[in-house]
Amino acid sequence: MKLYYVTLNNTDEARQIGRALLEQKLAVCVNWFPITCAYSWQGEITEELEIVLIVKTQDGYGAEIEELIRQHINYTNFIAEISPSAINQGFLGWLNAEVPQRTLQTNS
Repeated sequence: MKLYYVTLNNTDEARQIGRALLEQKLAVCVNWFPITCAYSWQGEITEELEIVLIVKTQDGYGAEIEELIRQHINYTNFIAEISPSAINQGFLGWLNAEVPQRTLQTNS
């Protein structure tokens, strides 16, 4: 399983991206919530609201998730892949039933 932590500008973007990920079976569940972001930009410290989208999915979908996000936004954002060390079996069963597992292919 993988989690993707994605920052976006507003809830409309998160809703549209989240629904598209679910419709395309790239995720089993998404969550979004507002946070405050502070960062350094051009010598100034800036604070602004931001939306975090958390994507719950199988391993192997990172490139497709990033491509889908790029179809909805045109600015540089943050996308991080997180590997949970433990997942409860009930959730894992739901994930496996909804999002196909990718098999690793080797070049022979």
